[in-house]
Amino acid sequence: MHLFDRRNQLKSRTIVQGSWNLADLVKDPSGTEFNHLLALTESEVKEFEASRNQLKPDIPESDFLHLLQLSEKISEKISIATGYAHLRYYENTSSNEASALVTKMDKLASDIGNRMLFFDLWFKKDLDEQNARRLINSAPPVYREHLEHKRLVARYAMSEPEEKIINTLEVTGTRALVKIYDKMTTGFEFLFALKKGKKTITKKIEHKEELLALVRSPDYYKREAAYRALLQTYQKNSGVLGEIYQNIVVQWRDEAVSMRGYKSPISVRNIANNLDDTTVDALLAACRHNSVVFQDYFKEKAKMIGLGRGKRLRRYDLYAPISQSAEKKFTYGEAVRTVLETFGDFDPAFQNYAQQVFSQRHVDSELRKGKRDGAFCYTVTPKITPYVLLNFNGMVRDVSTLAHEFGHAIHSMVASDKPITVFHAPLPLAETASVFAEMLLNEKLASKMSKKEQRVLLASQIDDTYATIMRQAYFTLFEIDAHAAIAERNATIDEVSKIYLQNIEEQFGGAVNVSPDFQWEWLYIPHFYHTPFYCYAYSFGNLLVLSLYQQYKLEGKPAFVPKYLKILSAGGSRKPESLLLESGIDISKQEFWQQGFDYISEKIQQLKELS
Repeated sequence: MHLFDRRNQLKSRTIVQGSWNLADLVKDPSGTEFNHLLALTESEVKEFEASRNQLKPDIPESDFLHLLQLSEKISEKISIATGYAHLRYYENTSSNEASALVTKMDKLASDIGNRMLFFDLWFKKDLDEQNARRLINSAPPVYREHLEHKRLVARYAMSEPEEKIINTLEVTGTRALVKIYDKMTTGFEFLFALKKGKKTITKKIEHKEELLALVRSPDYYKREAAYRALLQTYQKNSGVLGEIYQNIVVQWRDEAVSMRGYKSPISVRNIANNLDDTTVDALLAACRHNSVVFQDYFKEKAKMIGLGRGKRLRRYDLYAPISQSAEKKFTYGEAVRTVLETFGDFDPAFQNYAQQVFSQRHVDSELRKGKRDGAFCYTVTPKITPYVLLNFNGMVRDVSTLAHEFGHAIHSMVASDKPITVFHAPLPLAETASVFAEMLLNEKLASKMSKKEQRVLLASQIDDTYATIMRQAYFTLFEIDAHAAIAERNATIDEVSKIYLQNIEEQFGGAVNVSPDFQWEWLYIPHFYHTPFYCYAYSFGNLLVLSLYQQYKLEGKPAFVPKYLKILSAGGSRKPESLLLESGIDISKQEFWQQGFDYISEKIQQLKELS
């Protein structure tokens, strides 16, 4: 991999926002190159299908490995085709052409998946234990835990015809519902109504990210107006959005619990993440037990933002800056250079990885109507530099988001020597590099600040820590309750919204005044629709990083960086519990997660002292 000269890369002052270049994937979807890619894929799939008669208990180990690696070659080509389609769609979700291409490529991927399904099912279900053990032990080490995991989930697999039906219906079922959700919500316009004396000033805001930036405004009334605009819009559309969610939940339980035999809806995600249920239970129990840590912080914050003696923080004020002065704004160029310097100070290779994403124009950073909200890093294959989507608006949190998503990109690039089958880190480890990158950035920003500025930054960091640990854990607790209520009691969306309101009231205790309109907040959380039970991965990743960061400060870079790289470079080739145990981290114990909350308590105390 080409490494860039750090001095040269930081000399450029012409870093500007723009859209990404998808030509590294597909130059022209209607041209001969794309058709050739699809034709070559079809040829390899036919070769794979012809191997069915080789699948016998005594299959030679070399033949098994050949089929495994042929399936990976096909996966890489399908990932390029579908990745291109989805990235085009995300840059403009209102494009009917892009939407049609997504449907076409998803259908193609589903069809090919069905045609190749026999190999996976044979290994998971039909092959006897003795020969499975023989093939696992003969495979290159990088595949072994992955193959072990396949045998573990075998008990939840169904017959080949049944799996094919599920794969086929998925395209026009849950996936189609999620597309409708995305298409609706990215097209929302928000009526922002700000009261000034006896007048009310109204304006339409077309982009949700622009509206959400206002919930961090120093203006008491702007924060409330922003939340009201957001929540009223989702409440107005709650009938359709709720219907979509109900169908996703019912389908999830029907397939996972009733048909496949998973213990519970969340067990599907735990097993997919290669985590034991007990590990996730320990994490969520620790989070629930420590809700008082953030309740203490929110009581302190009410004083810091000047609400007055004895007054509680409103939910509208949760992310209010503690300084009433305007938040420092960053140009896109300043933000990029700051993040690159941060990575370079930690390890030059990290900066070089990030610079490669920019130099290949794999970043879409500008605000546009129709563009997908939020931010993400999308890795198509191990051999292709990841793509990063941002909606950069110049706030400090946008700089943190930039560092976060480029942490994901670095994670992918460090693990790029792994085959595609075991390349992607499981969800609980997927946030390791991203959150660590944010912590490095925060340290760099603080080093250039006055005591007053450090206080503002520290409060902002605690806000973000709340949002990425406690908020995400309670999202997961809500999902557990919502799935049970819908599937077992046929709960209405109004009832589900009441469950959410109870969830946040428990979370905040008596520290925050929660108004009834927040019962609709859950409708704008896309993970509930896209990837049920995803959110605990944020809690997992953030608490894990707090522990890793403490090790980094204690051990120093020379001792820590190799250990950290080992964790990142494993990708998805290792079970999280065993990989982390090698570094002295036992994630199955609630006591481990408590260490992270002890660190947060120390930061809250530090903030009080700075006050």
